[in-house]
Amino acid sequence: MELLSSGTPLVAAHRGTAGGNIPCNSLAAYKAALRQGADIIELDVTASRDGKLFCFHPTMEPAHLLSLVPLCLISEKQIEKMRYHNYDLARTKERVLPLDDAFDFLKNKCLINIDKFWMNPALITNCIRRHGLEEQVIIKTPNAEKHFEAIECLAPDLAFMPIVRETDNVSRLLMKRRLNFVGIEAVFRTETAQVISDENIGFLHKNKLAVWGNAIVYSIKDVIAAGHTDDVAMTVDPDYGWGWFKEKKFDIIQTDWVLPLRQYLGETDVRERN
Repeated sequence: MELLSSGTPLVAAHRGTAGGNIPCNSLAAYKAALRQGADIIELDVTASRDGKLFCFHPTMEPAHLLSLVPLCLISEKQIEKMRYHNYDLARTKERVLPLDDAFDFLKNKCLINIDKFWMNPALITNCIRRHGLEEQVIIKTPNAEKHFEAIECLAPDLAFMPIVRETDNVSRLLMKRRLNFVGIEAVFRTETAQVISDENIGFLHKNKLAVWGNAIVYSIKDVIAAGHTDDVAMTVDPDYGWGWFKEKKFDIIQTDWVLPLRQYLGETDVRERN
């Protein structure tokens, strides 16, 4: 699995590409992301009351399904009857997608980043192996010992990226463990955070480890990339919003705007060559 940038970062589609009548984490969103040029599709996973895995972000039931009941308290058969609602709160035809169906569709098409892996690690690992996707997935978890131990036990072969906030106190340790440690997802409030210092990024790259950055904004209260965001890129200055990640030598940029980012990266590549 090649994640290190050769100059142009890989583009990760946050929950696919949503917009208009296409909800996030739906089959339509994954199709749209691929059409727009995503290298990686990030998807969230939750489990039903009876252990069926679905592509859905836990806690988002009120926003996306107009339901106050968490999917983890609902049976598979009940979830199969539910439909997403769009931004105008109108019901769409998009169902809550079983992870099996997502894997069937995405196999051999792109890399798959599985968020919320830590909530159902055994079930998700079994699903990955059942579909033969061991070489296609990236799993990620918060930076915590209990998650590292679970992965060592269940999935030491799967490409793994911990979510590291502000200070990278874990990479050197993970390199020595029985894990397929491939890089970190860096989360930071300021440009001076140690996790994204030139020294730390240089160390990671020297050891063939990738750096994932997030241009997405899922809450204005949680600053995760020091203000270098999709919002800024789309409305003010793409160089500040997206170009900064490239200049800092990030290997992956996660975005909600796949096509504009892909076009921007192509334009900057041309500009740099000339």
